[in-house]
Amino acid sequence: MTTALTVGVEEEFLLLDPETGVNVPAAAAVLAGLPAHLRGQSRQEFRHSMVEMVTPVCTTLSEVGEHLRRHRRAAAEAASAAGCCLVAVGATPVAEPRLTVTDNPRYQAIAEHYGPIVRDPAVCGCHIHVGVADRELAVRVGNHLRPWLPVVQALSVNSPFHGGVDTGHASWRSMQLDRWPTLGPTPAFASAADFDRTVALLVGSGAMLDERLVLWYARPSSRYPTVEVRVTDVCLTANDTVLLAGLVRALVATATAGIAAGVPAPEVPDGLLRAAHWNAAHQGLDGTLLDLRRLEPRPAWDLVDDLVEAVTPALDRHGDLAVVHAGLARLRAEGTGARRQRQMYARTGSLPAALAEMAAG
Repeated sequence: MTTALTVGVEEEFLLLDPETGVNVPAAAAVLAGLPAHLRGQSRQEFRHSMVEMVTPVCTTLSEVGEHLRRHRRAAAEAASAAGCCLVAVGATPVAEPRLTVTDNPRYQAIAEHYGPIVRDPAVCGCHIHVGVADRELAVRVGNHLRPWLPVVQALSVNSPFHGGVDTGHASWRSMQLDRWPTLGPTPAFASAADFDRTVALLVGSGAMLDERLVLWYARPSSRYPTVEVRVTDVCLTANDTVLLAGLVRALVATATAGIAAGVPAPEVPDGLLRAAHWNAAHQGLDGTLLDLRRLEPRPAWDLVDDLVEAVTPALDRHGDLAVVHAGLARLRAEGTGARRQRQMYARTGSLPAALAEMAAG
């Protein structure tokens, strides 16, 4: 049996006032309140109103799910003790009165370099790492992922609210982050050397502060021997994250097998790729997505079905097929995180009440 590719997940969360829904700068207290054995799996984030939890390296989706649920429970309890709620939404839904960056020297350098962009309210993503043999392979896998990542993004949309109102977008996080240079669809590269040359030129231009500030939707991790997919909003539930982890791992495995067999990466025009990502962030699964293989708009769920068909052998090899099918059936019935947020808001009649319900869940 083929050895399972490893997978790990980083999740960022907002800390919100339970009465108003406003961001609360309580990250230090929340991290200090975590059980000692979990503090090594937490990180201080860019904002005082954010915390990040990181799973260990896992080989099964059941492991991923166990760690995600344990981390969410512990962080939620620590947040409650600090007088706030831990909420898994992709963008600041109401307001962030204190727009300051944490004291991490690197974050301070980023703030000085990019100026007012850094003072945009906090956003939270989910980053999925899949183990690969080497950096060369990681770069080539990124080329193969390009036409599929808008579909992954559409599955994950979870930030419809900003400034206390519905933005009309399913992922406001994606729209907000579009202001950052070098954040967006991954360019195609001929090799790892080509990747490094491009990054060096971008650093020289000032668009990247340094070689670590590669913010593309898929990249060779600067820290681990992995492909890191970072296109998705943080998910409303751990089950949603498990689904994405299974699909992303299967995409990486499928790409790796294709590369070994000499299958070339699909050629995707950069302009259409960017449009496909905007489309995914705007509509999620509630409408059409741009099919980058046929070059035509198609019903979103048809593209999801195509994605699953393409990666089914990899899902089967990893023992993930049943979990992914169940997760997609639930998502088809309940809707994306963005749709569920809107439903909670419609039911409660109050955005702070809806956010409190999300935290309770």
